[in-house]
Amino acid sequence: MMRVLIVDDEQPARARLRRLLGQCTAAAELCIDEAADGIEALARIAGQRPDLIFLDIQMPETSGLEVAASLPEPAPLVVFVTAWDQYALAAFDANAIDYLLKPYDLARLERSRARAQVRLQRAQAQPAAAHGLPLHQLLVSERGVTRVVPVEQIGWIETADNYVVLHCAAAQPLLRQSMSSLLARLGPRFVRCHRRAAVQLAWIERVITTDKGDGALLLRGGARVPCSRQYRAEVVARLAACSG
Repeated sequence: MMRVLIVDDEQPARARLRRLLGQCTAAAELCIDEAADGIEALARIAGQRPDLIFLDIQMPETSGLEVAASLPEPAPLVVFVTAWDQYALAAFDANAIDYLLKPYDLARLERSRARAQVRLQRAQAQPAAAHGLPLHQLLVSERGVTRVVPVEQIGWIETADNYVVLHCAAAQPLLRQSMSSLLARLGPRFVRCHRRAAVQLAWIERVITTDKGDGALLLRGGARVPCSRQYRAEVVARLAACSG
């Protein structure tokens, strides 16, 4: 049984999507629920743990992209459903498996459902496998412009409310995503050094420790990043593993 959540602030859109899902080849294996906004969606996701979300992008208060950036781990599969094509890059940067443009038909919806089914079957067959390879670049949308940020250029990452700041040599773009979910996507190249910061291991040049156990990490380029006592041992161990 695949647990599906439809998230759209317009009731006719939710009803149409539910009706079309009922006509899919695997309709009998779908357990479908609905949410009328982003806040309700996050509450249902936390309580019901759906396998797949059909998520509208433009909603009042909390957008679909904001919902996607706030998903708990392990995150459900996401298919964005929208009438606007300009959000496609941001949607796939949020790890969406598909992007449905309204108005879509049954055949197009069936392809999305089938793609999700294949992903779920692979995850069930390899439960201990990682969720994909580490990223080599991030796509950051700012004021209608999408910036490509190579991961190798990110020295450290800092939380800022609902965003993370990507500290690069030439810029500090903002990405709307939680620190924990971004680190999961970036893989072992980064290590957390503070509740609000993580660094790329290859950038660390020196570890400075105070008498109380806290300290800082000096990165190439001169950046100084706080390193709290609770994370210091892991940072040192990861550095030793890299050098060994």
